[in-house]
Amino acid sequence: MTLIEIIRNTMLAGFGAQEKIRELVDELVKKGELSESQGAKLVKEWTERAEKSTEDVTKTLSDIIAKSLEKMNLPTKDDIDNIDKKLKTLSARVKKLEEAITKQPSEE
Repeated sequence: MTLIEIIRNTMLAGFGAQEKIRELVDELVKKGELSESQGAKLVKEWTERAEKSTEDVTKTLSDIIAKSLEKMNLPTKDDIDNIDKKLKTLSARVKKLEEAITKQPSEE
C-alpha cells in the first residue's frame, strides 16, 4: 500500500466516521435522549477533535516526507533557485563575451 493510498483511506474513514456520528446524534435527538442543543454541541466537539486529528496527521506526514526527502539528499527549491540565478548570470556574461568577440576587427 502506497503512502497516497494510506492517506486517502484515512481521510475517507474520517469522513465516514463523521457522517456516522451525525447520524447517531440525529437518532438520539429523535429518540429524545439528547436535546438538539446537546446534539449540536456533541457534533461540534467531535468535528473539532476530528479537525485536530487531521491536522496532527498532516503534520506528521509532512515531517515524515521532509525527513525522507532530506535522507535522499535531493536539492531543495532554494538550491534550484540559486542554481538558476547563477546560470542566468553566467549566460548573460557569456553573451556579453560573445558580443565582444564578434565586434572585434579581425586580424588578417
